[in-house]
Amino acid sequence: MEQGAVIVAEGLTRRFGDVVAVDHLDLEVQAGEVLGFLGHNGAGKTTTVRLLNGVLTADEGRARVLGLDPASQGPALRAQTGVLTETPSLDERLTGRDNLAIYADLYGVPPGEVAGRVQALLETFQLADRAGEKVAAYSRGMKQRLALARALVHRPQVLFLDEPTSGLDPVAARHVHEMVTALSGEGGRTVFLCTHNLAEAQKLCDRVAVLAQGRVLALGTPAELVARLGRSQRLEMEAEPQGAALEIVAAAGISASAGENGRLALQGVGREEIPGLVAALAAAGVRIYRVTPEEPSLEDVYFALQGEEVAA
Repeated sequence: MEQGAVIVAEGLTRRFGDVVAVDHLDLEVQAGEVLGFLGHNGAGKTTTVRLLNGVLTADEGRARVLGLDPASQGPALRAQTGVLTETPSLDERLTGRDNLAIYADLYGVPPGEVAGRVQALLETFQLADRAGEKVAAYSRGMKQRLALARALVHRPQVLFLDEPTSGLDPVAARHVHEMVTALSGEGGRTVFLCTHNLAEAQKLCDRVAVLAQGRVLALGTPAELVARLGRSQRLEMEAEPQGAALEIVAAAGISASAGENGRLALQGVGREEIPGLVAALAAAGVRIYRVTPEEPSLEDVYFALQGEEVAA
């Protein structure tokens, strides 16, 4: 497929009674991109995925995925997309290999290709040595890898992942991260990643859409979103006397909180302000033992945007 938008939503809206789950959502996702759909539980992430897959129909607006209308061309669309839900339903009475083979058959994989394709996925997802065991004996991390392999068995062009590392231990989560990176890199697939894990989004995603109450509050690369904060650098320091240091910092219009042993945590410090602030503290007789700047992160962006939404 040529490079371009493979997912387009225009004014997409879905209500459940009086609750607006998705509120006039506009979004484009480019081919080969990992888009992070970032929001807390109940923000509208899962509902959006269901709308884009044709599982739900929109009350207003329109969507196109791979040029298809999810509302009227759902079966054709789902033949070209893969979905990993937060709680994937695997048949635990069957082996891992059989779970993949059944889905390959359901998706119309040619019979002569099923065995080879299943074996390749089992090896890719490090499940080959346990492929003959019933899924009931698998760990949660293994089940998640199997579910991801299942979502890829028909070689979809677009992959929807809904909280793929929820409940996983750090090692299992890292395996999933590595697989997502490989899929979008050498695999060239478009990945729509729903998550409330801020570190995960910053690590994996080319761009991030921050969602709240069914609306996109901001969209851009992690670096672009962080840059929007402007004067937002955090600064950790140890200074004595602490009270005098707090007064000087407050006079400079900088928010600060006090910790133990002279520690201060400063918020909203511009990089260019640090030398002047340190000089002012020293001139006032404040002894400074440590100054540690911390760059803002996607987490800072997220909470700043959520705070703006609440204030609005």
